[in-house]
This record gives sequence, C-alpha cells and structure tokens, in this order.
Amino acid sequence: MTAEAAFAVGDRVEASVGPVAHGGHMVARVPAGDASVVIFVRHALPGERVVVQITDVAKRFFRGDAVEVLEASPDRVPAPCPLAHPDGCGGCDFQHVSLPAQRDLKAAVVAEQLQRLAGLEVDVRVEEVPGAPDGLHWRSRMQYVGLPGGDYGLRKNHSHEVVAVPECLIAAPDARVVLVGQPPAGDTVTETVRGRSFEVAGDGFWQVHPGAPETLVSSVLELLDPQPGERAMDLYAGVGLFSAFLAEAVTETGSVISVEGDRRASDLAKGNLRDLRQVRTKAGRVDRVLKDLDTMADVVVLDPPREGARKDVVSAVVDLAPRAIAYVACDPAALARDLGYFAERGYRLSTLRAFDLFPMTHHVECVALVERAC
Repeated sequence: MTAEAAFAVGDRVEASVGPVAHGGHMVARVPAGDASVVIFVRHALPGERVVVQITDVAKRFFRGDAVEVLEASPDRVPAPCPLAHPDGCGGCDFQHVSLPAQRDLKAAVVAEQLQRLAGLEVDVRVEEVPGAPDGLHWRSRMQYVGLPGGDYGLRKNHSHEVVAVPECLIAAPDARVVLVGQPPAGDTVTETVRGRSFEVAGDGFWQVHPGAPETLVSSVLELLDPQPGERAMDLYAGVGLFSAFLAEAVTETGSVISVEGDRRASDLAKGNLRDLRQVRTKAGRVDRVLKDLDTMADVVVLDPPREGARKDVVSAVVDLAPRAIAYVACDPAALARDLGYFAERGYRLSTLRAFDLFPMTHHVECVALVERAC
C-alpha cells in the first residue's frame, strides 16, 4: 500500500515511536492494510506512545507531528519556548528533550549514518561545549523574516509560513540580526579567537555558537598534531580560522595553503593572515584549485559545506599523500559518504569527536581524524 492510500494530511493516528532519524524526527511504523507505513514524527521521543497528525504525504512515507502524548519518555521536559510545539516555530527540534538526552539522540544519528553509509561501527559521544549551559541564549547570529511593524518571524517546519517570534530563546542577547532579503548592517564584523582577530563579512560564514571556534581549533590541532616544517593545507578555509593556527604550528619553516571558493571570504582571509608569511591564500573552487597545485601535503583540514567534499575532492586530497586529514563536518550523512570514499583510496577513520554546537536542534558538528590505513 502506498502512503497516499493509507492516510491524508490532517489525519490522526496512534503510534509507538521508534528510533531517532537524521533530520530532527523519530521513526514510527503504523499498520496500514496488510503492511505498515513509516511516519517521521516531530515533537516525539523514542519509546513514547503518541497521537500523530499527518502533515505531509510522500510515496513511501509520511511526516507528522505528535499532537498528544499518551505515554511519555522519562527524557521529556517542558519546552522552554512557548512556540516550540506543532504548528509553531520550526527553528528548534528538541526543546521537549532534556539536554543529556538531546546529545544521546545526536550520537545515535551519527553512529547510524556511519554504520549505514560507511560500514563503520563507532561508539559516538556528543560533547557539551562551553557557552550554553542550559542550551539557550547561545546563537550569535539570527536570520529572521521581517514582518509589518518591525516585528521578526521564523518559518514553520517544512513551510514558507512565518510565525511571529517576539523572543527567540536560543538567540544570544547581543546576537547580530540579519533579515531575509536585506543586506546585513555593516560590511564586516570582527571575531576574536585565541587573541587573533578575524574580519568576517556581515553575511559571511562564522560559527554561531560562542564556544565553537576555540573548540574546533583545539580539536583539529590536537588530532592533526602539525609539526614545525610540515606542509599544511586548509580546504574550504573561509576567512582563515584554521589556516592561522596551522601556520603557527608549522612555523615559518613550514607552509600553509588556504583555499576558499567564496571570493569575498578569500580576500578577507588574505588580510586576516597577512602577518603569516608561510601562508598562501587561493580563491577558487577547491576541486579546481587542487588540480592546478603541484605540491604535496603532510596534513589537511577539510571543512566542506553541508553537502560534503564529495568524491572528486576526496580523491584529490588523497593524491596529496597527507599523513593525516582533519575532516570538520556539520552533516553526519555527508561525512559518512566521504569516509567511504576515503576508505576506497586506503584511508581510514581513526578518531571521531562530536560536539553539541547547536543545542535544542538536531544539528551536530563532528571532527574526524582520517589517516592512511596500515
């Protein structure tokens, strides 16, 4: 039986909730005729018995919201935000979940993606990051939809419909505000990490958790252990965060090539790194720049966008013959796929750390150490 024949949008059905799935929802299977159908359920927890209202129908599955909890999980807590409910703001996935359980759910997703897509059995633990002890008031940059009268709004889940948000509880009190469709106020902002300043475009990428830059830099340096005189490469380098500290580690006897596809970010990186003579910045698509480089590398930082590095870039990185690669990933599925490509070329995952850089949401950041297989 197809999903269309089982239920329609708006229908309600009782369901026993199964495991967490990638994307901020749980998996429930409910009888439908002689078989069963899958519902991806938001606002639920594994082990709960809930009433699900169908919100979306596809050929092979449904999406739905838990609108009534019949048997609650011990990990369920009252959502701190009054808009974190079905038909409310879609910005947060896990406000109804205790913080330790949120991290357990994220760890389960990372482990499942690594097993399913890369064939890896990894014991994953998601680490708390300083700067958001209650999971709230951490986000340093907010993008809202402007509403009449100067109010702000955020979109519902899987919808263009906007919900007015008088106060977003994950926003830091001094969060920079950007409105959809409008240029940011100010051309650049200054961020500081380990006493070093970085100029970032007002609408450019920078980690939004206050503890993220230090956490990621520390993790990357600890895993790679770059040595004086080594050749380092920072791919998808942004404004040069990792490049700067790689350069300090390899000293002036080593070298760093910093590659970024966004021209504005690359120009800012050049200024941010101007005091480090061992750094060369290159603007251009990573795959194209790597094809034109006539060099090898000892260590590589790979920090691709959400879709991952993909096979061509992975192959080009392997051709550099690095002893170690630190892969910084914001999507566990993309990470797992790319680890599979590395495995095909003789490189293996040796260490994985995961960080809760996005409390109250399903997002998780990983840093993977990839090394040549023996």
